[in-house]
Amino acid sequence: MTDSQALEQATHSTGTNPLAPAPEGARTAADVVTPELIAQLTRGVAGSGRTANHTPFTGEKLADLPESTPEDVQKAFAAARTAQAVWAQTPVRQRAAVLLRFHDLMLERQAEVLDLIQLETGKARLHAHEEVQAVAVAARHYGRMAPAYLKPKRHTGAIPTLTKVTELRHPRGVVGQIAPWNYPLELSVGDALPAFVAGNAVVMKPDTETCLTALWARDLLIEAGLPADVFQVVLGEGPVVGPEVVKHADYVSFTGSTRTGREVAQGAAARLVGVSLELGGKNAMVVLEDADVEKAAAGAVRACFSSAGQLCISIERLYVHESVADAFVERFAARTKAMRLGTSLAYGADMGSLVGERQLETVKRHVEEAVAKGAKVVAGGTARPDIGPYFYEPTILDGVEPPMAVCTEETFGPVVSIYRFKTDDEAIEHANSTPYGLNSSVWTTNARRGREVAARLRTGTVNINEGYAPAYGSVQSPMGGMKDSGLGRRHGSEGILKYTEAQTIAHQRLLPMAPSLGMDDERYAAFMSRSLRVMKALRFR
Repeated sequence: MTDSQALEQATHSTGTNPLAPAPEGARTAADVVTPELIAQLTRGVAGSGRTANHTPFTGEKLADLPESTPEDVQKAFAAARTAQAVWAQTPVRQRAAVLLRFHDLMLERQAEVLDLIQLETGKARLHAHEEVQAVAVAARHYGRMAPAYLKPKRHTGAIPTLTKVTELRHPRGVVGQIAPWNYPLELSVGDALPAFVAGNAVVMKPDTETCLTALWARDLLIEAGLPADVFQVVLGEGPVVGPEVVKHADYVSFTGSTRTGREVAQGAAARLVGVSLELGGKNAMVVLEDADVEKAAAGAVRACFSSAGQLCISIERLYVHESVADAFVERFAARTKAMRLGTSLAYGADMGSLVGERQLETVKRHVEEAVAKGAKVVAGGTARPDIGPYFYEPTILDGVEPPMAVCTEETFGPVVSIYRFKTDDEAIEHANSTPYGLNSSVWTTNARRGREVAARLRTGTVNINEGYAPAYGSVQSPMGGMKDSGLGRRHGSEGILKYTEAQTIAHQRLLPMAPSLGMDDERYAAFMSRSLRVMKALRFR
């Protein structure tokens, strides 16, 4: 099957309601990824070797690409350092203005990047648009708020009025960023935006299979006014290029698996440079007995099957109160079976493809092992090579128990397991019984109860009456993982201040921090002791 035939293929349903065929003249991979586009996007990407990426929709090659060597990575860092020294001297409001122009350009030209995201990841267009939304929100937030986050701050000194203290924020220098394949716009440039506005340069290693999206975003940022050398991209195999990025960076930002995250952290620690890590998850959704079952079932579809479940914060475990479990499963299964799978570069499909053979094999292994050990397939459970080589139906499993791999291992695919519970304490205990702690979800009609349950869940974000989008989209608030799900946070003040070094400047005036005015050591110690008591009584902080 050619990519043209595949991309014009009708969208398919896992149930009985297939969509109409794609419209006449539907865009194909060849229409989107032209030689001219490849030449434009790879301009400035150093690489003496050659590599390629492919589209999950058909498995066919999308583009030939340069492959960076360790020497190329070193040169990229050298160029970035030279550019960063100038960029850091640019007033913060001018740096922020680049993000705001980028925001507008991306929304105007979003069709271009939506096509690239779909072709590189295989996801449905609406799920691709989630990335555009997330990056636009981040660009707007840091474009507006960076001057406030980064401005010098006055603090009370050791001796009020005599000690004048100012906190400054300096860029770290060159940030090394290793970005994953599953959200190639949001988890590449979305994480780089606060680094840029803080005055850093970035050397990014995106996943080769989804690098065209990141390269498109780089091209657009340059159009918005970012100096080209401030944003370097290197391409190549993770085990080869990734350690080189860590080796030269002044700070490391990584999103990916927990196993690789530990290696990145070790490499950064050896050089005493900072690191932020967003890693794996085995996220739980808790449906309490007072939940609106219909809304919870609709929300579960979004929470479990967006981007074919290839989302770090999507739901893989569903804990449902026994009194509403049967009604919930019935509604959830009906909605899941009616989902439409498709390859078209247009809105309409409910779910797209897995990204490749490795993900497909993991999904098949988890489902087949669970069924062999007694689990029941409520919906899905079947690969769909008739649609594309890596398509798999959205799948619901019931009767899942340890030691089935799907209980504890991250599937990272369109598979969710149903578990029943009797009490809130039982649900919370099971939801927390994982080494991961990235995201969770609570469904209830009682807002106070929902907040109480949410506060007991050991995850970096918790969403009430939605799966993941509200917490992630609230960019003034921090987002990240507890336990084995990572270190550090994106978004909010933490999302930009992590890319800075704090400097305290203390100016002592009139009197020294030592015996003076004729006091000997003993009188000075007594004077300072009285002063400390007075400062506490006056409620100095």
